[in-house]
Amino acid sequence: MVKFSGGLMPNFDVLTNDDFEKARRFHDEDTYSPEEFLVLSKLYSDSFRNVKEGEIVKGRIVRIEGDSVIVDVGFKSEGRIHKEEFPNLEAMKIGQPVEVVLESVEDQEGNLVLSKKRADFLRIWEKVLAAYESGEIIQGKIVRRIKGGMVVDLIGMEAFLPGSQIDVRPIRDFDAFVGREMDFKVVKVNVPTENVVVSHKVLVEEEMADQRKSILEKLEKGQILQGTVKAITDFGVFVDLGGVDGLIHITDLSWGRINHPNEVVKLDQVINIVVTDFDEEKKRISLSLKKLLAHPWESIDEKYKIGDKVSGKVVSLTDYGAFIEIEKGIEGLIHNSEMSWTQHVKHPSQMVSMGQMIEAVILSLEKDDKKISLGIKQLEPDPWQELMQKYPVGAKRLGIARNLTNFGVFVELEPGIDGLVHISDLSWTKKIRHPGEVVKKGERLEVVVLSVDVEQRKISLGHKQVQDNPWDSFEKLYNVDTIVKGKVVRIIEKGLIAELPAGVDGFVPANFLSPSKIKNLALHFPIDEHLELKVIEFDKENKKIVLSALAYLKDTNETEIQTYIDSHKLEKVSVEDIKSVVIVSEPITDFPNFDIPAIPSVGPADDKIS
Repeated sequence: MVKFSGGLMPNFDVLTNDDFEKARRFHDEDTYSPEEFLVLSKLYSDSFRNVKEGEIVKGRIVRIEGDSVIVDVGFKSEGRIHKEEFPNLEAMKIGQPVEVVLESVEDQEGNLVLSKKRADFLRIWEKVLAAYESGEIIQGKIVRRIKGGMVVDLIGMEAFLPGSQIDVRPIRDFDAFVGREMDFKVVKVNVPTENVVVSHKVLVEEEMADQRKSILEKLEKGQILQGTVKAITDFGVFVDLGGVDGLIHITDLSWGRINHPNEVVKLDQVINIVVTDFDEEKKRISLSLKKLLAHPWESIDEKYKIGDKVSGKVVSLTDYGAFIEIEKGIEGLIHNSEMSWTQHVKHPSQMVSMGQMIEAVILSLEKDDKKISLGIKQLEPDPWQELMQKYPVGAKRLGIARNLTNFGVFVELEPGIDGLVHISDLSWTKKIRHPGEVVKKGERLEVVVLSVDVEQRKISLGHKQVQDNPWDSFEKLYNVDTIVKGKVVRIIEKGLIAELPAGVDGFVPANFLSPSKIKNLALHFPIDEHLELKVIEFDKENKKIVLSALAYLKDTNETEIQTYIDSHKLEKVSVEDIKSVVIVSEPITDFPNFDIPAIPSVGPADDKIS
């Protein structure tokens, strides 16, 4: 201290805050008068800056102590900064000015907290904000890859570069960009969090804007361009035409079928394409690759002839057949009917499968309609050509009932060879309503070959023909006026069917059962009841026997007639009514056919037959 008005003048170079506080609390009025102390206090306070926390201030390096650099910022005390915040500490000198940020006036130990690193960041932050406002281009270096993009060293601070903002083209190798220096534009800043988002893509787009405009102005249908495959999707390929993208739909990549576009093109491949359509409003460009290639059908008749054997891959299965790709863009159809000589193919999957390589024979070729008919059964001899010798008419064979229909039963003579036994050829004597009355599916059945139609692929068989026709003997057993006993086996619309002793069925018209009309025959003549009947008509040619109960009763006594009336509950019928009935001797022309169905026009292979 130096004498100040009778006392000592304070040395402000060495005076500290502690000195001032001690002087304030313990000053001796013998040394400083109150007036002198107030003057001294004002001079001391005015020597310090009014600095706020978080602000950049200028200071000077006072000394270096261990790992700390002591900096004087003109505050009441000096601050400490770790040496790591000085990248070029060796070049720093005592007394050298330095910019720092006052982070805290006092830490837990009462020290002033300063940061040079924070000051450097704020200076960079100011430049980044200015570049964001002005649109200035800043150079940076990509330092590492993170989720969703890259981290860029932007003049000393880290910024985020989204993967979608690296380039106009999709990036397939992000690691290749690490360490690369590029120009960037700040596209987004978050001041509270001090985050920065940059883009290189916007700079590329700006450079390509003129080029894109030029391309779009000159674009027209039919124009052939060169481009680079930019992206491949399930539905097509995006091609970079030099600033503008176009789409090649999957159907425009090849004349043939393809499962995925990567079968035709690869990423970054340079290809020639033709413009097929351009939507000026939506800026959509449709391209085609296949239209630069010759259509395979143009020379089809030079490559293939009817009867040629070809090979190809099964590319599609439908209900009616299989499509075979002979070569790219050329497909032929194998109809179900051309798959097997003997099997009844209802779906092509019975014979072929998707992707299978098969051989076939060309059956027809229509160049104008772009249609080729193929067959695979033609690769083998037609077994039906030998059936006339193998199954001569009249030959007896043992087959298996494979399919029952309302008009007959299909009998398998050998694998793939079926014949039809019509319902009328199942029995000589029975009126069969359904084949199931004679044979069950899967059972063996003895048959006789009646006819073979090679052209229509049909064999007619008979089961009743295995035995001799019994109607020659029936002519003697059941001649007209013969008395027989019959069992009721079926009620039909016009009467009933009665089974006779020899196993043959006869027809009893309703008007030959009662002189008065009966509304419900089944109530009066139950099944399995036995009746005394007389034969009134025998037709050997048409295999018909007509019977009558009334004709029999007319020749009996009144007691038997009354018993018949009572047992069958024939109300309003008397013995005299039955006695007076006139029996018609002429042939019955409306003899029922027992609903035997006709043979349909379809064969056993038809899908309608189950």
